[in-house]
Amino acid sequence: MNHPQLIIHDLCKSFPGKQGSILALKNINFTLYRNEFVCVVGASGCGKSTLLNIIAGLEEPTSGEILLEGEPIDGPGTNRGMVFQNYTLYPWLTVAQNVEFGMKMQKIPSAERQQRMKYYLEIVGLTRFADALPRTLSGGMKQRVAIARALANEPDVLLMDEPFGALDAQTKEVLQEFMLQLWRQTQKTILMVTHDVEEAVFLSQRIYVLSSHPGELKAEVNLGFDEHRDLSIKGTEPFQRKRQDVLHLIRDEILAAV
Repeated sequence: MNHPQLIIHDLCKSFPGKQGSILALKNINFTLYRNEFVCVVGASGCGKSTLLNIIAGLEEPTSGEILLEGEPIDGPGTNRGMVFQNYTLYPWLTVAQNVEFGMKMQKIPSAERQQRMKYYLEIVGLTRFADALPRTLSGGMKQRVAIARALANEPDVLLMDEPFGALDAQTKEVLQEFMLQLWRQTQKTILMVTHDVEEAVFLSQRIYVLSSHPGELKAEVNLGFDEHRDLSIKGTEPFQRKRQDVLHLIRDEILAAV
């Protein structure tokens, strides 16, 4: 296995409630290796997004630690890029300006900003839309801009929270294939939260399944598909068998909570 890049050790998260604290995440332990694509799945309310927000530094854990390249995470940082479901683009900025925004905040010199912006717009296939405003773009194009913006900061790890959840089925599949190509091209380490099991099986090398109430690590599923796969793999028996395996793990959790 490759170099361990992100290590989560005994992570717990509680929130205050009317009858005392509510334990959202309990004893989460896992490792993300460099250049890996890993998905986290689980039933609604299992704490997937909370876990991602803690890794991003947007929320603090109640206990436990997260190490990125051996250094503890204690807040937001440019070593992690975050892509949300709702694009979060600045409507008054052009596509190019949106991609450059984070680099400007880091005070990266203009020439380097321009170089990176052009490089990542080319990678996501939006070079000719550099001067367009977000309102003129489709949902899939907006999400590609958001991905380019996150990558332009050149983070160690790209974090994605249901990035294709708001898209129609056809656009979603196009973006899934795009993400695999982007991962192969950039060799970026990606951790993605999704409720779509088929998406997780198609995109990732490994899947972590969380149980519910509190969210605990229930299973780790190794997939072993060729990294140069395309959408046709979804119709194969090995793919459908892995999909069913993960679905059964999640259904058990839902039934146990009913």
